Amino acid sequence: MHAEIVVPGLFRAGSATRCAALELLLARGRSRAAPAQRLEGWLQEAFQLDEGSFPAGALTLLGCGGEPGEASWARGDPVHLRVMRDHAVLIPFLNLSQEEADALRDALNRHFPGLDVSTCQPSRWCLRFSEMAEADNPLDVAGREVAPLRSVARFLTEAQMVLHEHPVNEAREARGEAAVNSLWLWGAGRATSARSSWHSVAADDPAVLGAARLAGARHRPLPLSARDWLERLPEDGRHLAVLDALRTTPQNEMLGELERDWFEPLLAALRAGRVGMVSVHVPDAAEALSFETIRADLRRFWRMPKSLERYA
Repeated sequence: MHAEIVVPGLFRAGSATRCAALELLLARGRSRAAPAQRLEGWLQEAFQLDEGSFPAGALTLLGCGGEPGEASWARGDPVHLRVMRDHAVLIPFLNLSQEEADALRDALNRHFPGLDVSTCQPSRWCLRFSEMAEADNPLDVAGREVAPLRSVARFLTEAQMVLHEHPVNEAREARGEAAVNSLWLWGAGRATSARSSWHSVAADDPAVLGAARLAGARHRPLPLSARDWLERLPEDGRHLAVLDALRTTPQNEMLGELERDWFEPLLAALRAGRVGMVSVHVPDAAEALSFETIRADLRRFWRMPKSLERYA
């Protein structure tokens, strides 16, 4: 079996956390470099999607069991825009419940007939949308100064008014929580074809699962650990897991969990022969780096592990 994981944000500068299992896999394996890109660009190439921007909206609907058809869909993720003196700062992933998300969705669908907002996950929405939405994933611009897309400014202004007056937001503000006061539109387009070299794909983001479904690969939500993942995989074939938690959680806090739950079990499985090869892909480093390690590589004791920040 070939176990592959893609971990955006792994080599972000400034982390001093040591991960013995991961560092050993990287040091003993063979590496190759390519131009850096965001996760969405890596996925677009990996699944051989059509040219253009990553169609996150249509793929998200597919990943949640829907059928986008020939329509264009965009991701319209719920966000909080914190208005400063002369700019706004984006805050995604607002810890919404599914009930809150569905109530806000219903209000938008009533106000915009034909928009067809779908709350695939509480913080990952999609909507039927034909306008261009070429912004980046909100996780890549979180905490930064942002400006709404001019092409959709009128729609967003009206949507913000609907959200501002909703009882869900009134209740959230009364509890001291950030209100959902806007949508972040990105990834508009159609999803017509895809190919996969993987037999199965596991991920939290429904857009990734949608790409796998379009390509005819088995797909399921990301398990809690590599042990759970490997237990349900056959003994052969290529299998991908997308570990994107570093995009939403502080690195020093999350790296320890990834080491315990993913890298240590993968190294143990490689040593035991349960896995024939482990590949680690980091598309958004200074250069996009990929590492391939087989069991025999672990004997290359002269290749000493080094801290992750050395790869930054």
